[in-house]
Amino acid sequence: MRLYLASTSPARRQLLRQAGVEPLLVAPAVDEEAAVTAHEAEHGPLSPDELVQLLARRKAEAIVGRDVDGRPIDGLVLGGDSAFLVGGELHGKPHRPEVARARWAGQNGRSGVLWSGHWLIDHRDGAPRAAVGRPASAVVEFARLDDAEIDAYVATGEPLAVAGAFTVDSLGGPFIRSVTGDPSTVVGLSLSTLRELVRELGVRWTDLWDLR
Repeated sequence: MRLYLASTSPARRQLLRQAGVEPLLVAPAVDEEAAVTAHEAEHGPLSPDELVQLLARRKAEAIVGRDVDGRPIDGLVLGGDSAFLVGGELHGKPHRPEVARARWAGQNGRSGVLWSGHWLIDHRDGAPRAAVGRPASAVVEFARLDDAEIDAYVATGEPLAVAGAFTVDSLGGPFIRSVTGDPSTVVGLSLSTLRELVRELGVRWTDLWDLR
Protein backbone atom coordinates (compact mmCIF):
# COMPACT_ATOMS: atom_id res chain seq x y z
CA MET A 1 0.00 0.00 0.00
CA ARG A 2 1.47 3.34 -1.07
CA LEU A 3 1.16 6.57 0.88
CA TYR A 4 1.21 9.78 -1.17
CA LEU A 5 2.22 12.79 0.90
CA ALA A 6 0.78 16.07 -0.41
CA SER A 7 3.79 17.97 0.85
CA THR A 8 7.44 18.64 0.16
CA SER A 9 8.34 18.76 3.86
CA PRO A 10 11.61 16.92 4.54
CA ALA A 11 10.64 16.62 8.22
CA ARG A 12 7.35 14.85 7.48
CA ARG A 13 9.04 12.55 4.98
CA GLN A 14 11.78 11.64 7.45
CA LEU A 15 9.26 11.08 10.23
CA LEU A 16 7.31 8.63 8.08
CA ARG A 17 10.50 6.89 6.97
CA GLN A 18 11.53 6.37 10.58
CA ALA A 19 8.12 4.75 11.16
CA GLY A 20 8.70 2.32 8.29
CA VAL A 21 6.70 4.15 5.62
CA GLU A 22 8.33 5.40 2.41
CA PRO A 23 5.99 8.14 1.15
CA LEU A 24 5.77 9.46 -2.37
CA LEU A 25 5.99 13.26 -2.14
CA VAL A 26 3.74 15.34 -4.40
CA ALA A 27 3.78 19.15 -4.25
CA PRO A 28 0.15 20.29 -3.74
CA ALA A 29 0.61 23.90 -4.99
CA VAL A 30 -1.99 25.38 -2.64
CA ASP A 31 -2.16 29.12 -1.98
CA GLU A 32 -2.61 28.83 1.77
CA GLU A 33 -3.24 32.51 2.45
CA ALA A 34 -5.89 32.72 -0.27
CA ALA A 35 -7.59 29.55 0.97
CA VAL A 36 -7.82 30.85 4.53
CA THR A 37 -8.96 34.33 3.46
CA ALA A 38 -11.72 32.94 1.23
CA HIS A 39 -12.95 30.55 3.90
CA GLU A 40 -13.01 33.17 6.65
CA ALA A 41 -14.79 35.66 4.40
CA GLU A 42 -17.64 33.20 4.02
CA HIS A 43 -17.65 31.41 7.39
CA GLY A 44 -15.88 33.69 9.86
CA PRO A 45 -12.61 33.29 11.80
CA LEU A 46 -11.02 29.86 12.04
CA SER A 47 -9.93 28.30 15.30
CA PRO A 48 -6.41 26.76 15.33
CA ASP A 49 -7.69 23.22 14.82
CA GLU A 50 -10.03 24.34 12.02
CA LEU A 51 -7.21 26.24 10.30
CA VAL A 52 -4.80 23.30 10.14
CA GLN A 53 -7.61 20.97 9.08
CA LEU A 54 -8.71 23.29 6.29
CA LEU A 55 -5.20 23.48 4.84
CA ALA A 56 -4.51 19.77 5.32
CA ARG A 57 -7.67 18.97 3.40
CA ARG A 58 -6.94 21.47 0.61
CA LYS A 59 -3.45 20.00 0.16
CA ALA A 60 -4.69 16.42 -0.04
CA GLU A 61 -7.51 17.29 -2.43
CA ALA A 62 -5.12 19.28 -4.64
CA ILE A 63 -3.37 16.11 -5.81
CA VAL A 64 -6.49 13.95 -6.28
CA GLY A 65 -6.60 12.49 -9.78
CA ARG A 66 -3.03 13.44 -10.64
CA ASP A 67 -0.40 11.12 -12.06
CA VAL A 68 2.77 10.49 -10.10
CA ASP A 69 5.81 9.27 -12.03
CA GLY A 70 3.54 8.72 -15.01
CA ARG A 71 1.05 6.55 -13.12
CA PRO A 72 -2.35 7.28 -11.54
CA ILE A 73 -2.34 7.55 -7.76
CA ASP A 74 -3.16 4.17 -6.23
CA GLY A 75 -3.12 4.21 -2.43
CA LEU A 76 -3.72 6.69 0.39
CA VAL A 77 -3.26 10.45 0.02
CA LEU A 78 -2.22 12.45 3.09
CA GLY A 79 -2.38 16.20 3.53
CA GLY A 80 -0.98 17.91 6.62
CA ASP A 81 -0.51 21.36 8.05
CA SER A 82 0.84 22.81 11.29
CA ALA A 83 0.54 26.02 13.30
CA PHE A 84 1.75 27.11 16.72
CA LEU A 85 -0.43 28.89 19.27
CA VAL A 86 1.41 30.91 21.91
CA GLY A 87 0.26 33.92 23.92
CA GLY A 88 -3.09 33.90 22.13
CA GLU A 89 -1.46 34.31 18.70
CA LEU A 90 -1.30 31.69 15.98
CA HIS A 91 2.02 31.39 14.16
CA GLY A 92 2.96 29.60 10.98
CA LYS A 93 6.36 29.70 9.29
CA PRO A 94 8.21 32.99 9.95
CA HIS A 95 10.15 32.93 6.63
CA ARG A 96 12.28 35.98 7.58
CA PRO A 97 15.02 36.19 10.25
CA GLU A 98 13.55 39.24 11.94
CA VAL A 99 10.18 37.51 12.27
CA ALA A 100 11.78 34.36 13.69
CA ARG A 101 13.74 36.44 16.19
CA ALA A 102 10.57 38.24 17.28
CA ARG A 103 8.75 34.93 17.66
CA TRP A 104 11.48 33.63 19.95
CA ALA A 105 11.42 36.81 22.01
CA GLY A 106 7.73 36.15 22.63
CA GLN A 107 7.91 32.42 23.38
CA ASN A 108 11.26 32.27 25.19
CA GLY A 109 10.83 30.37 28.48
CA ARG A 110 7.09 29.96 27.86
CA SER A 111 4.85 27.20 26.53
CA GLY A 112 2.52 26.95 23.57
CA VAL A 113 0.41 24.47 21.64
CA LEU A 114 1.50 22.98 18.31
CA TRP A 115 -1.50 22.02 16.17
CA SER A 116 -1.18 19.56 13.29
CA GLY A 117 -3.98 18.84 10.82
CA HIS A 118 -4.43 15.55 8.97
CA TRP A 119 -6.62 14.73 5.96
CA LEU A 120 -6.42 11.21 4.52
CA ILE A 121 -8.09 10.18 1.26
CA ASP A 122 -8.62 6.58 0.18
CA HIS A 123 -7.44 6.84 -3.42
CA ARG A 124 -7.04 3.19 -4.23
CA ASP A 125 -7.60 2.11 -7.86
CA GLY A 126 -7.01 5.63 -9.12
CA ALA A 127 -10.09 7.39 -7.72
CA PRO A 128 -11.08 8.93 -4.37
CA ARG A 129 -13.44 6.68 -2.41
CA ALA A 130 -13.59 8.07 1.12
CA ALA A 131 -11.80 10.55 3.34
CA VAL A 132 -11.21 11.06 7.05
CA GLY A 133 -9.42 13.73 9.04
CA ARG A 134 -8.60 14.87 12.54
CA PRO A 135 -6.36 17.47 14.20
CA ALA A 136 -3.87 16.70 16.95
CA SER A 137 -2.11 18.97 19.42
CA ALA A 138 0.88 18.89 21.75
CA VAL A 139 2.02 21.34 24.41
CA VAL A 140 5.62 22.54 23.99
CA GLU A 141 7.57 24.09 26.87
CA PHE A 142 10.63 26.12 25.90
CA ALA A 143 13.87 26.57 27.80
CA ARG A 144 15.01 30.14 28.41
CA LEU A 145 17.58 31.16 25.78
CA ASP A 146 19.90 34.15 25.95
CA ASP A 147 20.10 36.59 23.06
CA ALA A 148 23.26 35.01 21.67
CA GLU A 149 21.60 31.58 21.48
CA ILE A 150 18.54 33.00 19.73
CA ASP A 151 20.69 34.89 17.22
CA ALA A 152 22.83 31.81 16.54
CA TYR A 153 19.76 29.61 16.04
CA VAL A 154 18.04 32.07 13.72
CA ALA A 155 21.29 32.43 11.73
CA THR A 156 21.21 28.71 10.89
CA GLY A 157 18.06 29.30 8.84
CA GLU A 158 16.32 26.28 10.38
CA PRO A 159 13.56 28.17 12.22
CA LEU A 160 12.56 30.18 9.15
CA ALA A 161 10.74 27.32 7.43
CA VAL A 162 8.92 25.63 10.32
CA ALA A 163 5.73 26.51 12.19
CA GLY A 164 6.52 28.29 15.43
CA ALA A 165 10.15 28.94 14.40
CA PHE A 166 11.46 25.82 16.11
CA THR A 167 12.09 22.11 15.63
CA VAL A 168 12.13 19.33 18.20
CA ASP A 169 14.04 16.80 16.10
CA SER A 170 17.00 18.87 14.91
CA LEU A 171 18.99 21.93 16.03
CA GLY A 172 16.08 23.26 18.05
CA GLY A 173 15.73 20.10 20.14
CA PRO A 174 17.94 21.23 23.05
CA PHE A 175 15.81 24.38 23.41
CA ILE A 176 12.68 22.32 24.21
CA ARG A 177 12.21 21.43 27.88
CA SER A 178 9.22 19.13 27.39
CA VAL A 179 6.46 18.02 25.04
CA THR A 180 3.09 16.89 26.37
CA GLY A 181 1.24 14.80 23.83
CA ASP A 182 2.38 12.81 20.80
CA PRO A 183 5.90 14.19 20.14
CA SER A 184 5.59 13.51 16.41
CA THR A 185 2.82 16.13 16.29
CA VAL A 186 5.51 18.76 16.79
CA VAL A 187 7.49 17.44 13.82
CA GLY A 188 4.54 17.94 11.48
CA LEU A 189 2.09 15.08 11.85
CA SER A 190 0.89 12.84 14.66
CA LEU A 191 1.81 9.25 13.86
CA SER A 192 -0.68 7.90 16.37
CA THR A 193 -3.48 9.99 14.84
CA LEU A 194 -2.46 8.96 11.34
CA ARG A 195 -2.57 5.28 12.33
CA GLU A 196 -6.12 5.74 13.62
CA LEU A 197 -7.19 7.41 10.37
CA VAL A 198 -5.58 4.66 8.29
CA ARG A 199 -7.52 2.05 10.25
CA GLU A 200 -10.78 4.00 9.78
CA LEU A 201 -10.29 3.53 6.03
CA GLY A 202 -10.00 -0.22 6.54
CA VAL A 203 -6.23 -0.42 6.09
CA ARG A 204 -3.76 -1.87 8.57
CA TRP A 205 -0.93 0.48 9.51
CA THR A 206 1.56 -2.32 8.89
CA ASP A 207 0.35 -2.55 5.28
CA LEU A 208 2.10 0.79 4.71
CA TRP A 209 5.48 -0.49 5.88
CA ASP A 210 8.29 -0.62 3.36
CA LEU A 211 11.11 -2.23 5.34
CA ARG A 212 13.47 -3.00 2.48
